[in-house]
Parts: sequence; structure tokens; C-alpha cells
Amino acid sequence: MSESSRLQKVLARIDAANAQDPNMEETGTAAEPAALLYGRRMSEVLGEFSPNASEELQIAVRAQHIERWKRPRKDYAAGRAGYLEWRRDAARYHAERVSELMQLEGYDEQDRDRVTALVLKQGIKRDPEAQTLEDVACLVFMRWYFAPFSTKHTQEELFRIVKKTARKMSASGRTAALKLPLPAELVPAIDAAD
Repeated sequence: MSESSRLQKVLARIDAANAQDPNMEETGTAAEPAALLYGRRMSEVLGEFSPNASEELQIAVRAQHIERWKRPRKDYAAGRAGYLEWRRDAARYHAERVSELMQLEGYDEQDRDRVTALVLKQGIKRDPEAQTLEDVACLVFMRWYFAPFSTKHTQEELFRIVKKTARKMSASGRTAALKLPLPAELVPAIDAAD
């Protein structure tokens, strides 16, 4: 099986899993399973931001939140400790799930371990691919999810959130973020993250 055929098959498996999401998101013309839409948006932004991404990074980006609805935040304690526990558990689940799907398509242990490390975001700021995954996730948030998110927060909170998000990004990621249609009053938050 060719590399590209194998990649397309594992991406299709990820999409099939995410298509089971009971949470629907309106896209303007239709409603789609939220996880499926998120994964495709992640791949779209990766294609724009890093068009020569490795096969492993393409898989990790598409599967970053695979079947996320199966690990709802509400099942964990309120507060920061509960939030961090949820994030760790969810990341481990996503990594294990995508590894299973990769194995079904003949990926070896080394390839699966690499995708696991990327999904777990091991080595952000040191591993260029892990950093790219983080940049893409931040760009997807800012591009598609920031506007609805912003209605629940004050301007001061939004500034702090954008600044914190931008700090997780590389210089290239922040440059890409500045090209997004963010409210003008939040652009200084990205600049302040350097």
C-alpha cells in the first residue's frame, strides 16, 4: 500500500470516528458533527500554515481531538485541577485511539509512537512539529471558535486569553494569527506575547 493511500485511509478512519459526534455545529448551510468539522478545520489550517507537513503530523493534527465528546469536561471536578486532569486524560485517550486506527492501516510502532508524542504535544517549543500542531490548534481556535467564545467574557478577560494563547505559539504562528479577522483591540495581546 502506498504511503499516500495509507494516509488517506487513516484520515478516513479518523473522520468516520468523529462523524459519530452527537454534537452538531452549524456551518451556515448545514449542521455537521462538531468533532468531524474540527478535525477537517485542523487539516485545512495545517495545509495553509505548513503545506509540506509530514504524514505523522497530518495524522496528529486531524486526530488531536478524536472522539472528544466521549470525555466530557463536566465529568471532572470544577476548577483548574479538574480542568488539567480532563485535558491530560483526553489527550491520552486521543493518542491511544489514533494509534489503534493507525495500526489497522499498517503503521509501525515507530510511526504510532511519533503521532502519540505529537498528540500529547510533547516537546512544544523544542520539537518543531509539536509546535506546529500547537500553532494550528491556536489558529483554528482564533479563526472559528473565538467569536462565539468571546461573548462569554469581558474585554479584559479576552485580552488575557488571547495573550496566553499567543504565548503558546511560535513567531510564525503569531504572524499568521495577526492575519485573522480578530477585533482590533485584541491585536496588541498577540504582539505582547513575544
